[in-house]
Amino acid sequence: MATVTVPETARGLLRRPTATTGAWSWLTTVDHKKIGIMYGVAAFVFFIVGGLEALLIRTQLYRPDGTLLNADQYNQVFTMHGITMIFLFVMPMSSALFNYLIPLMIGARDVAFPRLNAYSFWVFALGGLFLYSSPFLGGAPNGGWFGYAPNSTTDPSIGMTFYALGLIITGIASTAGAVNLAVTVVNMRAPGMSLFRMPPFVWMGLVVQFLLVFSLPIITVALFQLLFDRRWDTAFFDPTRGGDPILWQHLFWLFGHPEVYILILPAFGIFSEVLPVFSRKPLFGYRFLVIATILIGAYSFTVWAHHMFTTGAVALPFFSIATFIIAVPTGIKFFNWIGTMWGGRLIFPTPMLWAVGFLYLFLTGGLTGVILGSPPLDFHLHDTYYVVAHFHGVLVGGSVFALFAAIYFWFPKMTGRRLSEALGKLHFWSWLIGFTLTFFVQYQLGADGMMRRYADYPSEAGWTTLNMISTAGAFLLAFGTLPFLAAVVLALRRPADQPADPWEANSLEWATASPPPHHNFDSIPPIRSERPVFDARMAGTEVPGT
Repeated sequence: MATVTVPETARGLLRRPTATTGAWSWLTTVDHKKIGIMYGVAAFVFFIVGGLEALLIRTQLYRPDGTLLNADQYNQVFTMHGITMIFLFVMPMSSALFNYLIPLMIGARDVAFPRLNAYSFWVFALGGLFLYSSPFLGGAPNGGWFGYAPNSTTDPSIGMTFYALGLIITGIASTAGAVNLAVTVVNMRAPGMSLFRMPPFVWMGLVVQFLLVFSLPIITVALFQLLFDRRWDTAFFDPTRGGDPILWQHLFWLFGHPEVYILILPAFGIFSEVLPVFSRKPLFGYRFLVIATILIGAYSFTVWAHHMFTTGAVALPFFSIATFIIAVPTGIKFFNWIGTMWGGRLIFPTPMLWAVGFLYLFLTGGLTGVILGSPPLDFHLHDTYYVVAHFHGVLVGGSVFALFAAIYFWFPKMTGRRLSEALGKLHFWSWLIGFTLTFFVQYQLGADGMMRRYADYPSEAGWTTLNMISTAGAFLLAFGTLPFLAAVVLALRRPADQPADPWEANSLEWATASPPPHHNFDSIPPIRSERPVFDARMAGTEVPGT
């Protein structure tokens, strides 16, 4: 067999980083756990910024004739708010959890391509910083997070050029991370872990990676076309020269509807881990939940045009029926979760509270989406605050509630410290009440005809009281985040004292120390189901790491 001699200089270049402490260990790391933590910290910083932008929006709309922002500033703020929360918070925070947890959950020592993992994080950070450099270099994007043409192609400011380039950069990061995690799950599972013995969170992560790989090229093509129209006078979206602005909507929503499930499937995985642990029962209908997840992933590419009913350019009956059908596998998951809780020995630490809050808020957000799947109702409600309330019901009541549940649940594993239950419960109730005040009144505002994306509204329309309630709720959400920040600071000031499995949980990440060592595991228990740690505990055998 032929052998290859690696030059000494190349060996040094390819050697894994050796620093284990200090800032340099974080800057050069290829350890999936440290990269996951860096993803999480960076994403949370963007979450704070996006939250401040939301407060600016709601302060402007507190009363008619608001003067805090002029129309162009308002457009920039609501555009950056949407971009930030979707592309710079929910997606990378989900990546943080996938990076940290998936190798641990499948019994691997790291991801398949550690350097590619580090590359994806640093490209994401570059993309976020690039987007936020725009206000200092000529103006932030101002065409909405959806970037509809021809407004986005003809606007003379530089903001939408930053939009196109910034999302291309972050898309490269997401694609690299998706390929890496998909290969990790397919090829690096521990002996005995067949596909139908993987934890639900890993299944959700695997489907998300495939959605990213197949959907991101679509939006990348659209962004390059947008960039060419803006900078080199092409005419992809210019109807006066043979282009078609509706083409942008088709391309954007062909990406955008799978993107909805890229954002929400991690939440489904989180709650499918949290609910069984605190119900003291196995997940009800595990295989049905997995199959429903696969169906959602595949079917999500068939319903994009329900965002386009009012264009007159899509087949209304087909996409309306398709929208109703895709609600079915999500409904199956609700029966999985309710069946898991039914008859269980329920306890309600902070992660469980976020899970139960999710069931209430996501159900209302999802059902209002089914309403929007009816073309006659959509014609009335399209581009009103009803859509704002629905969208936030799904992504805040769903994704953000899930991410907070995940932090409270896995924080002991990641740091060896547990977050304060008292502060966690204060955080939860502030958010549950604040969310209800902020967004439930917006359903009525939309039904009454208040249009979204406007910087002002007439005083005689009768919308002032509901807008004041919505703004008060937004500030409650903001102040309700302070107990969480305090809980994190206080926990990190204490020495690590948590055992390997403080919750009496189910999956493999709880079979190693808290926090895990660099190599993740000294040994792992036998894997005979999707709950190997539970199985070992019930068999009376010692769980490694505990």
